[in-house]
Amino acid sequence: MIMTTTRPNSDIKQLQQTLTEFAQQRDWEQFHTPKNLAMALSGEVGELLEIFQWLTPEQSQQLSPEKKQHASEEIADVMMYLLRLADKCDIDVKQACQEKIQQNAAKYPISKCYGSAKKYNELD
Repeated sequence: MIMTTTRPNSDIKQLQQTLTEFAQQRDWEQFHTPKNLAMALSGEVGELLEIFQWLTPEQSQQLSPEKKQHASEEIADVMMYLLRLADKCDIDVKQACQEKIQQNAAKYPISKCYGSAKKYNELD
C-alpha cells in the first residue's frame, strides 16, 4: 500500500469537487447560486445555534452524545454550504483564511489584546 499525504488545500478542493458532483447528479446546480447558497448557509447556522440556545456556558461545553451528534451534522451542513459558496465565488478558502489571519494579527497584536475580548477598535 502506498501512503500519500494530501495538502489541506487539496483536501478542500477534493471536498468541493465531491459536493459539485453531488449537486450535478441531482440537477441542483441551477439552485446553487451565491445568493441561494448564502441564504442556505444562514439557515444552517441558525439550526446550529438552536442546539446551544438557552444552555449555560458550562452546558455548551458538555453536550450529550445526542446533542454532539446533532451539532456535528449541523456543522457539516454549514461547512458544505460554505465550501459550495466559496467554489461558486471562485474563492480559495485556504488562501482567504491565511490572509484573514494575517489581517487579524495586525488588528489584534498580542501586547494589546492578550486576555481581552475587546474589539480591535477598543484596544488601548
